[in-house]
Amino acid sequence: MISSLLIANRGEIAVRIMRTARRLGIRTVAVYSEADVGALHVATADEAVCIGPSAPAESYLDIDAVLSAARNSRAAAIHPGYGFLSENAGFAEACQDSGIIFVGPTADAIRAMGDKAAAKTAMERAGVPLVPGYHGNDQSPKKLAGAAKKIGFPVLIKASAGGGGRGMRIVRTAAEFTEALDSARREAQGAFGDDRVILEKYLERPRHIEVQVFGDTHGNLVHLFERDCSLQRRYQKVIEEAPAPGMSEARRAAIGAVAIAAAKSIDYVGAGTVEFIVDAGEGGADGPFYFMEMNTRLQVEHPVTEMITGYDLVEWQLRVASGEPLPASQGEIVQDGHAVEARLYAEDPARDFLPAAGRLVHLSWPDGEGVRIDTGIRDGDTIAVEYDPLIAKVIAHGPDRKTALRRLHGAMSDMELVGPVTNQAFLAAALDHPDFVAGDIDTNFIGEHLVALVPPVQPADDATITAALAFLLDERGVTRTPSAGDANSPWQATDGWRPNLPAREHVILRDGELEFAIDLVNGGEGWQANLPDRADPVPLGPLPDGVGVYRDGHTLIVVNGARQHRLAHVVPLAEVDRGEGAGGGLTAPMPGKVVQAMVAAGDKVVRGQTVMILEAMKMEHAISAPADGTVADVYFAAGDQVDEGAELLRLAKDDD
Repeated sequence: MISSLLIANRGEIAVRIMRTARRLGIRTVAVYSEADVGALHVATADEAVCIGPSAPAESYLDIDAVLSAARNSRAAAIHPGYGFLSENAGFAEACQDSGIIFVGPTADAIRAMGDKAAAKTAMERAGVPLVPGYHGNDQSPKKLAGAAKKIGFPVLIKASAGGGGRGMRIVRTAAEFTEALDSARREAQGAFGDDRVILEKYLERPRHIEVQVFGDTHGNLVHLFERDCSLQRRYQKVIEEAPAPGMSEARRAAIGAVAIAAAKSIDYVGAGTVEFIVDAGEGGADGPFYFMEMNTRLQVEHPVTEMITGYDLVEWQLRVASGEPLPASQGEIVQDGHAVEARLYAEDPARDFLPAAGRLVHLSWPDGEGVRIDTGIRDGDTIAVEYDPLIAKVIAHGPDRKTALRRLHGAMSDMELVGPVTNQAFLAAALDHPDFVAGDIDTNFIGEHLVALVPPVQPADDATITAALAFLLDERGVTRTPSAGDANSPWQATDGWRPNLPAREHVILRDGELEFAIDLVNGGEGWQANLPDRADPVPLGPLPDGVGVYRDGHTLIVVNGARQHRLAHVVPLAEVDRGEGAGGGLTAPMPGKVVQAMVAAGDKVVRGQTVMILEAMKMEHAISAPADGTVADVYFAAGDQVDEGAELLRLAKDDD
């Protein structure tokens, strides 16, 4: 068995790998960037080495820095986790050349499947079914446009060198193709250093079903059943489960056999996932299935497979890397119950799932029966803009799907996570949606049910406002309710109470564009609030059960179950520095980097035209003109870093 292991990753996957390594008696070494000096994975490891600045290219993606850390810490092996260098064939070779075990497949296998075009060619030779498409070497726009027309719209543009939804675009008409191709290539180049693409026929009712495979150096190869990953936003998975709802045993055996054939065709060793797209419009989970790609690493969603099989897949990886045979044969691997995983992200579903950075003001994980939490963060940590916004994976297992869903929904509802905007309420709503509960799912599910899953933001109701007001009084040590006890006597109060005169407070709260000026009065019978549109004062009593209020700077976050409402506590002195821009300015919706300024001062623009492209947390985001007009000023150029709310450019309306 490997004696010491460096984990070339961060966050929850680094912590999860260390958990297994520690159980096996393996010494662990963490690497970290300057942004992660106080991170949980650093504290969890037996030893930690700083490998560079916060930018991934200068730390977690720096092969020389990672190998130097391994040599200096005398690590016998490197586990790449997922993302970063996990599917970098050059890194696998560099480990081998340095005499360090790479916990993963061979460089040849990574190359064979890392290039989507080459992988499809190899799978075609192996007799694996493919979606109609184009994966040729001619990457000229003319050739690609012609291929798209031949395939027939809609088509899917996919980055040849990567995954995770980056460099992927759905194109429904020939007129949209050129712009979509340019955008996909630009994002692919930024994410993977390679702008080549492939084209596929886009299936209107697809399900994303993948099979976990595992091989060893002794010629053994097995599968550990399938996972359904159809619930996606921005082409990235958010809820995964095993087994796939509605799949027959005959289809399960058939798709598993094809996955093994795919892995055998490249002599695969280690953990891998063969991903298929299923035409659910023709039979649900038993519809025709086609090879999409193979991920030559551990998947984010591997816990659901662990929970239905009882095997630790990281342990399997470490044993295989140590030269041991697989711990179980195909006949010994059986399913037990059902498992579902939800990815908790720092993102705002109400703003098209834009990433959201910020500090965790309050955190309490649920601990219900059958619930597992994989995370790399702690109370008080900050979600950094440089990295993927995944906060945690929340997984639930049960004897059947209904129980697993109920347990996971309960965990998502009971979780207390306050600070950055998250998708917690969205996940709870998805898990409870009647169609999802019924197993009626495909990759269009979120888009089709978005209104139900992400209801329009409503102004704060009276209960929310009074909870915030009660919090402010408590924060100042003010007694809210009368009491005969000396401790709460008005003579002991510090709230401005005077004999024969009512105590008064004036509070200003802002809810989006709405602002409330509220008078609080205490005439000796407890504090009351004169709320807008209410004829009678409202008493400020104790917070209801399940409701909490937390402060993050001047923001008050009112929490009620999975849902949160944010109110700005307006402090007059702070208003001077609030920095509101004048009308006509376009501001950054999140912190990030300018990829491209599409316009210059003096340019005419039309409503909806893309004027600038930002990149944040590995994804591109287009900034569009809100109206017809003329560009007056552009304040940032390609490569510039911007803060959330920064004014990017200024437009003058044509009628000004």
